[in-house]
Amino acid sequence: MENELDHADCPVTATIALFGGRWKLLILYVLSRNTRRFGEIQVRIPAISKKVLTEQLRELEADGLISRKEYKELPPRVEYALTDFGKSLCPLLIDIAAWKRKNIG
Repeated sequence: MENELDHADCPVTATIALFGGRWKLLILYVLSRNTRRFGEIQVRIPAISKKVLTEQLRELEADGLISRKEYKELPPRVEYALTDFGKSLCPLLIDIAAWKRKNIG
């Protein structure tokens, strides 16, 4: 009988908890190309609501994957970018995109 996987110690479970869900990988992918303002992210992910995008950005920032830079100007401007920790996911995002092209079309 195969050993059961202890989900508490599973690296895949821990990783999915960090950026899993419907939108986080897509947000990270959008930010992997360039620093973006909130509206630019929303235009690239039109199906996400403002509320959910705000929540997801806050969670990604809290987890250290993205940074948020607020400019003291009128109108207010905020930019989001990948941190070095977030940039370390770029090879994974490239691999996911390549897998999709190869296997799904």
